[in-house]
Amino acid sequence: MALFDKPLTIYGKTLNSRLFIGSALYSSPQVMLDSIVASNASVVTVSLRRQGTVEAGADFWQLIKQTGLDILPNTAGCYSVKEAVTLAQMCREVFQTNWIKLELLGDEYNLQPDPIALLEATRILIAEGFEVLPYCTDDLVICQKLVELGCEVLMPWGAPIGTGKGLLNPYNLKVIRERLPNTTLLVDAGLGLPSHACQAMEIGYDAVLLNSAIAQAGDPVLMAKGFAVAVEAGRAGYLAQAMPEKELAKPSTPTMGMPFWHQN
Repeated sequence: MALFDKPLTIYGKTLNSRLFIGSALYSSPQVMLDSIVASNASVVTVSLRRQGTVEAGADFWQLIKQTGLDILPNTAGCYSVKEAVTLAQMCREVFQTNWIKLELLGDEYNLQPDPIALLEATRILIAEGFEVLPYCTDDLVICQKLVELGCEVLMPWGAPIGTGKGLLNPYNLKVIRERLPNTTLLVDAGLGLPSHACQAMEIGYDAVLLNSAIAQAGDPVLMAKGFAVAVEAGRAGYLAQAMPEKELAKPSTPTMGMPFWHQN
């Protein structure tokens, strides 16, 4: 945590880390556990519908419980409001949490969230007492409407899921940050390098969520460590307030006058 920083709070829950980590796509359960530990994350996301058999799901759940992290279940792979709401209800029952990362996709090619269905599902889930963390695009108007519905946390993408392209539209993300100063914002999806996470933190985002960037790296554990450091560095850079950019060079050591060792 950056010096003089206040801790991140999600729906009243105080967290020690600004890095959220996913639990899918790892080459083995042990690599997943080692990567989660190396990331120093406070929250791990899980997908109920991707666990296969009941036995496999139970084994996976026991592994996740071993981490001691807060669980953020998600509705990954849903394409309709009914499907997402039903899965969210199942997640609450299984994981005993009101948190839900709401993913509701509208396009099979780039996995872009369906903004209309996302708003409808959010309205239903909030009415049912869920604390919704919606995964959305970097569209300011959609973000504003999600906040109006009662979302305290938003998760706009940096780029389409799993692409590793980084922040494709930093301008949009900055505008969302500026226009929603009291909303907790996480960049979710599309990051590939620690520098991408650092950039997101430098423009004032409160946290980042990663999965593929770590799980599909050549050395997931080392990459997790890299992202942990990058998130800290980016947050420190944001809090420190960067020097203003200049069009012309300005020497850091003035050259006017006589060298100090020649002066009386």
